[in-house]
Amino acid sequence: MIGVFGLLVMVCSHTLRIEGKFIEESHIVLPTERVEKLTHLHYYFHDILDGEHPTSIKIIDSPNHSLGGFGVTFMVDNPLTEGPDLSSKEVGRAQGTYALASQHDLGFKMVMNFFFSEGAYEGSSLCMLGRNAVLDEIREMPIVGGSGVFRFARGYALANTVWSNSTSGNAIVEYHVWVYHLQQHGIQ
Repeated sequence: MIGVFGLLVMVCSHTLRIEGKFIEESHIVLPTERVEKLTHLHYYFHDILDGEHPTSIKIIDSPNHSLGGFGVTFMVDNPLTEGPDLSSKEVGRAQGTYALASQHDLGFKMVMNFFFSEGAYEGSSLCMLGRNAVLDEIREMPIVGGSGVFRFARGYALANTVWSNSTSGNAIVEYHVWVYHLQQHGIQ
Protein backbone atom coordinates (compact mmCIF):
# COMPACT_ATOMS: atom_id res chain seq x y z
CA MET A 1 0.00 0.00 0.00
CA ILE A 2 2.83 2.40 0.78
CA GLY A 3 4.32 1.73 -2.64
CA VAL A 4 1.09 2.80 -4.40
CA PHE A 5 0.84 5.92 -2.21
CA GLY A 6 4.48 6.81 -2.98
CA LEU A 7 3.83 6.39 -6.72
CA LEU A 8 0.76 8.63 -6.45
CA VAL A 9 2.83 11.33 -4.68
CA MET A 10 5.48 11.12 -7.41
CA VAL A 11 2.87 11.47 -10.18
CA CYS A 12 1.21 14.42 -8.41
CA SER A 13 4.50 16.22 -7.80
CA HIS A 14 5.47 15.68 -11.46
CA THR A 15 2.12 17.16 -12.52
CA LEU A 16 2.63 20.18 -10.27
CA ARG A 17 6.00 20.93 -11.88
CA ILE A 18 4.42 20.81 -15.34
CA GLU A 19 1.61 23.06 -14.13
CA GLY A 20 4.16 25.56 -12.79
CA LYS A 21 5.71 25.87 -16.27
CA PHE A 22 2.30 26.33 -17.83
CA ILE A 23 1.45 29.38 -15.74
CA GLU A 24 4.86 31.03 -16.01
CA GLU A 25 4.59 34.75 -16.76
CA SER A 26 5.57 36.01 -20.19
CA HIS A 27 8.23 38.67 -20.62
CA ILE A 28 6.75 39.91 -23.92
CA VAL A 29 6.02 43.64 -23.78
CA LEU A 30 2.84 44.68 -25.60
CA PRO A 31 2.18 48.26 -26.66
CA THR A 32 -0.03 50.10 -24.20
CA GLU A 33 -1.81 52.12 -26.88
CA ARG A 34 -4.11 50.19 -29.20
CA VAL A 35 -4.84 51.81 -32.55
CA GLU A 36 -8.14 50.59 -33.94
CA LYS A 37 -9.56 50.93 -37.40
CA LEU A 38 -13.19 50.76 -38.55
CA THR A 39 -13.63 48.80 -41.79
CA HIS A 40 -16.81 48.46 -43.86
CA LEU A 41 -17.09 45.33 -46.03
CA HIS A 42 -19.75 44.68 -48.67
CA TYR A 43 -20.23 41.31 -50.37
CA TYR A 44 -22.81 38.76 -51.48
CA PHE A 45 -23.29 35.30 -49.93
CA HIS A 46 -24.48 32.54 -52.30
CA ASP A 47 -26.29 29.69 -50.51
CA ILE A 48 -26.71 26.84 -53.04
CA LEU A 49 -28.56 23.73 -51.83
CA ASP A 50 -29.26 21.97 -55.15
CA GLY A 51 -27.56 21.06 -58.42
CA GLU A 52 -24.32 19.22 -59.11
CA HIS A 53 -22.18 21.35 -56.77
CA PRO A 54 -24.18 22.47 -53.72
CA THR A 55 -22.36 24.77 -51.31
CA SER A 56 -24.72 23.99 -48.41
CA ILE A 57 -25.67 20.49 -47.31
CA LYS A 58 -28.12 19.27 -44.69
CA ILE A 59 -26.18 17.38 -42.02
CA ILE A 60 -28.98 16.94 -39.45
CA ASP A 61 -32.65 16.39 -40.29
CA SER A 62 -35.47 17.36 -37.95
CA PRO A 63 -37.22 14.83 -35.76
CA ASN A 64 -40.61 13.64 -37.09
CA HIS A 65 -42.66 15.83 -34.75
CA SER A 66 -40.67 19.05 -34.97
CA LEU A 67 -42.54 22.20 -35.98
CA GLY A 68 -41.34 24.01 -39.10
CA GLY A 69 -38.11 22.03 -39.42
CA PHE A 70 -36.84 22.92 -35.93
CA GLY A 71 -33.39 21.31 -35.52
CA VAL A 72 -32.46 21.02 -39.21
CA THR A 73 -28.75 21.87 -39.53
CA PHE A 74 -26.65 22.76 -42.58
CA MET A 75 -22.89 22.82 -43.16
CA VAL A 76 -21.79 25.51 -45.63
CA ASP A 77 -18.85 26.53 -47.77
CA ASN A 78 -20.51 29.35 -49.71
CA PRO A 79 -18.85 31.74 -52.15
CA LEU A 80 -18.67 35.44 -51.27
CA THR A 81 -18.70 37.71 -54.32
CA GLU A 82 -18.36 41.42 -55.13
CA GLY A 83 -21.73 41.52 -56.90
CA PRO A 84 -25.03 39.65 -56.67
CA ASP A 85 -24.25 37.41 -59.67
CA LEU A 86 -22.45 34.16 -58.92
CA SER A 87 -20.23 34.94 -61.92
CA SER A 88 -18.93 38.15 -60.30
CA LYS A 89 -15.48 38.18 -58.69
CA GLU A 90 -15.15 35.83 -55.71
CA VAL A 91 -13.61 37.60 -52.70
CA GLY A 92 -13.85 34.79 -50.15
CA ARG A 93 -15.85 31.96 -48.64
CA ALA A 94 -18.41 31.67 -45.84
CA GLN A 95 -17.70 28.47 -43.93
CA GLY A 96 -19.68 27.21 -40.96
CA THR A 97 -23.13 26.03 -39.92
CA TYR A 98 -26.65 27.30 -39.60
CA ALA A 99 -29.58 25.59 -37.93
CA LEU A 100 -33.31 26.19 -37.60
CA ALA A 101 -33.28 27.21 -33.96
CA SER A 102 -36.82 28.55 -33.46
CA GLN A 103 -40.09 26.69 -32.99
CA HIS A 104 -42.09 29.88 -33.62
CA ASP A 105 -40.65 31.50 -36.75
CA LEU A 106 -37.95 31.00 -39.37
CA GLY A 107 -34.95 31.84 -37.20
CA PHE A 108 -31.49 30.41 -37.83
CA LYS A 109 -28.62 30.16 -35.38
CA MET A 110 -25.57 30.98 -37.49
CA VAL A 111 -21.95 30.22 -36.71
CA MET A 112 -20.06 31.51 -39.73
CA ASN A 113 -16.45 32.23 -40.61
CA PHE A 114 -16.01 34.70 -43.47
CA PHE A 115 -12.60 33.89 -44.97
CA PHE A 116 -11.23 36.46 -47.46
CA SER A 117 -9.07 35.47 -50.42
CA GLU A 118 -8.58 38.81 -52.19
CA GLY A 119 -6.99 42.22 -51.70
CA ALA A 120 -5.77 43.74 -48.44
CA TYR A 121 -7.79 41.22 -46.40
CA GLU A 122 -6.40 38.08 -48.11
CA GLY A 123 -5.87 35.28 -45.59
CA SER A 124 -7.93 37.06 -42.90
CA SER A 125 -11.28 36.03 -41.50
CA LEU A 126 -14.21 37.28 -39.44
CA CYS A 127 -16.40 35.21 -37.12
CA MET A 128 -20.14 35.89 -37.04
CA LEU A 129 -22.30 34.27 -34.39
CA GLY A 130 -25.96 35.03 -33.87
CA ARG A 131 -29.64 34.76 -34.74
CA ASN A 132 -30.74 35.31 -38.32
CA ALA A 133 -34.52 35.90 -38.62
CA VAL A 134 -34.47 35.21 -42.36
CA LEU A 135 -37.99 36.54 -43.06
CA ASP A 136 -37.05 40.01 -41.74
CA GLU A 137 -35.95 42.39 -44.48
CA ILE A 138 -32.76 43.41 -42.65
CA ARG A 139 -31.12 41.22 -40.00
CA GLU A 140 -28.33 42.27 -37.63
CA MET A 141 -25.80 39.75 -36.32
CA PRO A 142 -22.68 40.26 -34.19
CA ILE A 143 -19.10 39.90 -35.36
CA VAL A 144 -17.32 38.33 -32.39
CA GLY A 145 -13.73 37.92 -33.55
CA GLY A 146 -11.33 37.51 -36.41
CA SER A 147 -7.86 36.61 -37.57
CA GLY A 148 -5.10 38.16 -39.67
CA VAL A 149 -5.90 41.80 -40.44
CA PHE A 150 -9.09 41.38 -38.40
CA ARG A 151 -7.38 40.24 -35.19
CA PHE A 152 -9.44 41.31 -32.13
CA ALA A 153 -12.39 42.20 -34.40
CA ARG A 154 -15.74 43.28 -33.04
CA GLY A 155 -18.70 44.71 -34.88
CA TYR A 156 -21.89 43.75 -36.65
CA ALA A 157 -23.23 42.50 -39.95
CA LEU A 158 -26.44 43.55 -41.68
CA ALA A 159 -27.91 40.89 -43.97
CA ASN A 160 -30.54 41.42 -46.66
CA THR A 161 -31.87 38.60 -48.86
CA VAL A 162 -31.80 39.89 -52.44
CA TRP A 163 -33.06 36.66 -54.03
CA SER A 164 -34.39 33.31 -52.84
CA ASN A 165 -36.14 30.28 -54.28
CA SER A 166 -38.56 28.55 -51.89
CA THR A 167 -38.49 25.32 -53.93
CA SER A 168 -34.71 24.79 -54.01
CA GLY A 169 -33.85 26.75 -50.86
CA ASN A 170 -31.15 28.66 -52.78
CA ALA A 171 -30.56 32.27 -51.78
CA ILE A 172 -28.34 35.28 -52.40
CA VAL A 173 -27.80 37.45 -49.33
CA GLU A 174 -26.19 40.89 -49.35
CA TYR A 175 -23.93 41.60 -46.37
CA HIS A 176 -22.75 44.95 -45.06
CA VAL A 177 -20.22 44.40 -42.26
CA TRP A 178 -18.76 47.09 -39.98
CA VAL A 179 -15.89 45.91 -37.86
CA TYR A 180 -13.37 47.47 -35.48
CA HIS A 181 -9.99 45.75 -35.50
CA LEU A 182 -6.37 46.52 -34.61
CA GLN A 183 -4.49 48.69 -37.06
CA GLN A 184 -1.35 46.79 -38.05
CA HIS A 185 1.91 48.12 -39.49
CA GLY A 186 1.90 48.31 -43.27
CA ILE A 187 -1.88 47.74 -43.58
CA GLN A 188 -4.20 50.68 -44.00
